[in-house]
Amino acid sequence: MAIISTAGLARTFATRRGPVEAVRGIDLTVREGEILGFLGPNGAGKTTTLRMLTTLLAPTGGAATVAGHDLATDPAGVRAACGYVAQSGGVDPQITVREELVTQGRLYRLSRARAAERAGELARDLGLTGLLDRRCGALSGGQRRRLDIAMALTHRPKVLFLDEPTTGLDPGSRADLWDLVRRLRDAHGTTVFLTTHYLDEADALSDRLVVVDGGTVVAEGTPAALKLEYGGSPDATLQDTFLAVTGRGAAPADATPVAV
Repeated sequence: MAIISTAGLARTFATRRGPVEAVRGIDLTVREGEILGFLGPNGAGKTTTLRMLTTLLAPTGGAATVAGHDLATDPAGVRAACGYVAQSGGVDPQITVREELVTQGRLYRLSRARAAERAGELARDLGLTGLLDRRCGALSGGQRRRLDIAMALTHRPKVLFLDEPTTGLDPGSRADLWDLVRRLRDAHGTTVFLTTHYLDEADALSDRLVVVDGGTVVAEGTPAALKLEYGGSPDATLQDTFLAVTGRGAAPADATPVAV
C-alpha cells in the first residue's frame, strides 16, 4: 500500500536572475512501512522535495498525497500524519529535555498530564530517560539527534522524514541512530523517508533507493538491484553505483548544504 505518492511534483523559485527549477517533476511512490533512501548530489532537489511533502513549502506544480491526505487540499492532515527532523534540529538549549518534550506535546494539543506521560514514553523508547532533567544545551550530538527524533514522534506519525540525520555524529552515535530507525519501522510500522550523503548509511538502512539529479528521478530500486544495473555486480559499492547514475560524487558530509 502506498503511503506517499507524487506525480510531477515541482518547485520553481523566482530569483533576480530569473526562475530556478529546483524540482522539475518528481514521480515516486513510497510503500507503507518502507525505509526509503532519497539520494542525490547537493542541489539535486532533495530538501526542497522534503519541504514540499511536509507542507513547509508550497509546490508550483504537480500533486502529492501523504497517508491519504492531499498536499494541496488537506495540508493539516498531512502535518498530522508526518514527523520531520530537519538538518539543523530545533531544540532550545536553555530548557531541559523534559520541558522540551512536554512543550512539544502541548503544541500537539495534548493535556498537560498526557504531554508529561508521552514525554516519559518517548524518553524510554529513545534512551533519554536519564537525561530528562538535563538542559538541552548540555547534550551530546547523538543525544540531541535522539531528542529531535523524539519530538517528531510526539503525535505518533505514520511517516517520519529524516533530512541528513547523522551529519556530524561520531560512528557510535551514527550506529545508535541506525538501530533506532530500524526499531521504529519494525516495532511500530513507521515509514521512514531518509536523505543522506553517507552512502554506507543508505546502503545499510534502505529497503529501496530513489536517486534524484537536476530535480528529477534518475534511478530507483533496491540497493542490490541498482548495484547490479549500474555497478555491474550486486557486490559493487553504492559509491560506484552513485557515480555511474549521476556522473559525479556525493557531496562531502561536512559540505555546506544548499537551499534546495
